Amino acid sequence: MYLKLISCDVLARPAYYCAAFSPHTIDIEFLQKGLHAKPENLRAELSNRLAKIGPGEYDAILLGYGLCSNSIAGLCSAHTPIVVPRAHDCITLFLGSCGRYTSEFRANPGTYWYTPDYLERGGAAGDVVALGATTGDDMETVYAEYVAKYGQDNADYLMEVMGAWTQHYNRAVYIRTQEVAFPDLSVQVREVAERRGWNFVELAGSLILVRDLLYGAWDQERFLIVQPGHVIEPTNDTAIVGQRLS
Repeated sequence: MYLKLISCDVLARPAYYCAAFSPHTIDIEFLQKGLHAKPENLRAELSNRLAKIGPGEYDAILLGYGLCSNSIAGLCSAHTPIVVPRAHDCITLFLGSCGRYTSEFRANPGTYWYTPDYLERGGAAGDVVALGATTGDDMETVYAEYVAKYGQDNADYLMEVMGAWTQHYNRAVYIRTQEVAFPDLSVQVREVAERRGWNFVELAGSLILVRDLLYGAWDQERFLIVQPGHVIEPTNDTAIVGQRLS
């Protein structure tokens, strides 16, 4: 098959690695992770990228995204199937399954999640992780504004004075992929955890969902194949995403 992957750039290393071994021909296009800050902007950009793909160019379009605050809701292609993982956000893609993510979230909802790609592509606020930060979205916006105005050290100080970090979070998790040795940036995460008084934990990650997305192993339980002329919609149940006629 000839496939097109449109993905958040936090999945760059896993996507390139899996594409290199895929039996299919894959074109890859990444979008900046910062688009997650405003789901409507991410949705508009994804829609724009999909609109640029013509009929017959690809056998399928793959999205390297979870539902991501409904950022992919409403997306469609008039002529090409879209394949999307059944995931709330990219933490599931790094951990390898929805079940594992759900278990972690229920046990430790106040968690910041870190991966090599996210840290490498962090920009000015590199240690602010939006990989499924489940509370405090307004807090993250404030922090980003502080970084822009006062610098990261001063922003951290202001957030600590306000007690923002400890009010919402108590754990920093570094996901270490098992199948391949990506750069080890865990020291950075450990330092952030120590500075903010969080517990530091390493968890084993898995490439299986990213691999199967790019290998074409699209079982119904883990992936949604959106038919041409249908739009993606949240299901608000364990299926996470579904489709309807546009």
